[in-house]
Amino acid sequence: MDKLVRRPIFFERNRVYRIYLGGAPYKALFNDGYDDGSDNFFPEEWVASKVKAINPRYFGKRDGVSVVKGTDIFFDDLLRDYPAELLGHRKYDCLVKFLDSAIRLPFQVHPTKQFSREHFGSEYGKTEAWLIVATRPGAKLYFGFKDKMTKDRLSALEEVSEQDRDVMGRLLMGVDAVPGDLWLIKAGLIHAIGAGCTIIEVQEPTDFTIQPERWCGDYHISEEEEFIGLDKQTALDTINYDIYGDAALSYAAVRPRMEYERDGCKKEVLIGYDDTPCFAENRYTLTGGGFVMDFAPAVYICLDGEAIIEGEDYKRSVRKGEYFFLPYAAEGKFTVRGESATLIECLGSKQD
Repeated sequence: MDKLVRRPIFFERNRVYRIYLGGAPYKALFNDGYDDGSDNFFPEEWVASKVKAINPRYFGKRDGVSVVKGTDIFFDDLLRDYPAELLGHRKYDCLVKFLDSAIRLPFQVHPTKQFSREHFGSEYGKTEAWLIVATRPGAKLYFGFKDKMTKDRLSALEEVSEQDRDVMGRLLMGVDAVPGDLWLIKAGLIHAIGAGCTIIEVQEPTDFTIQPERWCGDYHISEEEEFIGLDKQTALDTINYDIYGDAALSYAAVRPRMEYERDGCKKEVLIGYDDTPCFAENRYTLTGGGFVMDFAPAVYICLDGEAIIEGEDYKRSVRKGEYFFLPYAAEGKFTVRGESATLIECLGSKQD
């Protein structure tokens, strides 16, 4: 166990039930025999997760929480039992996931920290970022209402959606989903993922989602699922009604920024702490070089290619679709090198 908590920690597959269909592209993305290439109701892979999913149905002891590869150890238990080795004096307070949508997801909004503190007893809202990994034909994303919306009108339209299943979809600003594009969805911004999007999502560590729409494909959304235990009028207060039209797209769009390119390694900042204090996200592109993993705790995803992790009498390959958690005790002690590989680094909220 002492070695486990001082080296990169890999995990079993961690598919999470949702009310929407998706996941067909995972066969090519992960390519480990777990997927059969079909869409199903487990369209999300939660990465190095300590968060329990909020679902209408459950399929395991702790749905959403990751299990350390080759063991029966839940990651939240490991974090509880070895805080010094895994976290040091820092936080690991983000949730990273893959998600893939075969249908348009319900239009939704997430609470701010203040709202979550008041109504859910949580110090976290659900600001999130999307990196588009792959798309199917016609894939779209939606950010903000097309026109000025009021709470009363939205409340009425939520009832209309019982009969008109796409009334909400027609209200939102749509944009083509393009692989490589990056979006930051701050708490309060109404949004939806359209059909055909494969995304890496980094977010605050909650599953608080308010979705004032009665249907998700052929699935009828209950009032409890729409408003997650809140009364309707309180739930609708989570929405920022002042952001709409083209301003909503500009509000959400983010461009990668080059940090350096040298010796066969390029580092780009995808989401920086100047974008949000909630988390950070970087991309490393290796073309014969490498980098030292010099900050922990952190999560790394190998998005493409294959690389080698070395250090502390340890050597392991990491290939496309694999991911791992770097403990605090491993900070600065391991190097990643590759001839052709892309890795995504995810960090928790702004650290001291």
